[in-house]
Amino acid sequence: MNEECEKPSPLSEPVIVVEDDQLIRGLMIDILSEIGLRSQGFDSADGALIHMLSTPHTYPLVIADHGLPGKLKGSDFIAVVKARWPSTATILTSGYSLDPTIVPPSTTYLEKPWSMDELVTAVANSLHTDPPRRKM
Repeated sequence: MNEECEKPSPLSEPVIVVEDDQLIRGLMIDILSEIGLRSQGFDSADGALIHMLSTPHTYPLVIADHGLPGKLKGSDFIAVVKARWPSTATILTSGYSLDPTIVPPSTTYLEKPWSMDELVTAVANSLHTDPPRRKM
């Protein structure tokens, strides 16, 4: 990423990124870092949920792919997150067209392939902040 961004205020807790594709997960983590956000990545919703339940933190944002290995699909995972931590913002991604009824309420849906700007805008909207402005 060659362009510099003005970074938003850092959050006290990391963003949870759940994506089974290691390259996409790494890219998401890099983009979040580029805009000043710490994140923690998981390759399954099961692993992410176990981690979240074992820590006292309230995570500000969870980004999850729908098609994940394990018992929980992304939409199911987000439904659990919303029930347990209602203040956590959520973004669901998928490379497949999803029935809109699968997307949990108050969750942003981001269809793959997404651009860096689309991800940054979805994150900013979910966190109710302005997207970082590019420095000219």
